[in-house]
Amino acid sequence: MNTQNAEFLKKSLLNLGFGEKLNAELDREIEAKTPEFKLGLSHEFNQKTVDYTLHFKAGDNQDMYFFNKYDANIRHENDPEKDVSQTFYINKGNGVTAKEAFNLMEGRSVHKQLTNLENQKYQAWLTLDDQNLTDSGNKKIKHYHENYGYDIEKVIAGKGIKELEDPKLKDDLFRSLKKGNAQQITVAHADGNKKYFIAANPQFKTVDLFDHQMKKIKREELLGTGTKTAKNLKSPSQSQEESPKKKQSRKSKMSV
Repeated sequence: MNTQNAEFLKKSLLNLGFGEKLNAELDREIEAKTPEFKLGLSHEFNQKTVDYTLHFKAGDNQDMYFFNKYDANIRHENDPEKDVSQTFYINKGNGVTAKEAFNLMEGRSVHKQLTNLENQKYQAWLTLDDQNLTDSGNKKIKHYHENYGYDIEKVIAGKGIKELEDPKLKDDLFRSLKKGNAQQITVAHADGNKKYFIAANPQFKTVDLFDHQMKKIKREELLGTGTKTAKNLKSPSQSQEESPKKKQSRKSKMSV
């Protein structure tokens, strides 16, 4: 067995969020010189089960094995018709992680460093395209490159988010949002601090806003609070052109 190759594969699995549970089975398949094999495991995120099937294939001389892709399926025990599946491809041990795959399949966006055909690295936000499928039925991936002009830090800066006042909490917030998580924030209102969840929305150069039950907040509901913050908050369905163009003061709240 090519131990160097096996260790590279194990490191890739670890970095991609699959842990070390598959290592022993991986070694057995490599030692058996199985030309092509699959390994499976499951993770749970936000009380939802995701089943993964990882695909491995030997090179021409069967001395090297490659981890080319994995299939992910969000399982709905009570209603299988709601299951969501997607295949994610791996390039030299790099790609969308297990958790990022879940976030993409849940409809959120992930920020990744990618490599083009000229082997040049670049940054881009990724989103699954529900409207366009590949020949195999996989959702195509939309790329929003750096020159698209989406800067999530600028989008939420100066909007009364308490986490931005602490360097560590600020760093944790942006790291989480770039992984595709819906992250909780605290916003200062006239009648006290309130909790929300936000998620990146690069397509409309904004962020989506959710309540504590992860339901998207509509503008009408926010206006019902009667606070200045609520009037400045924008629902996820609003375009940037619809948002107020008033100059924001230091005490202005989140405009989503």
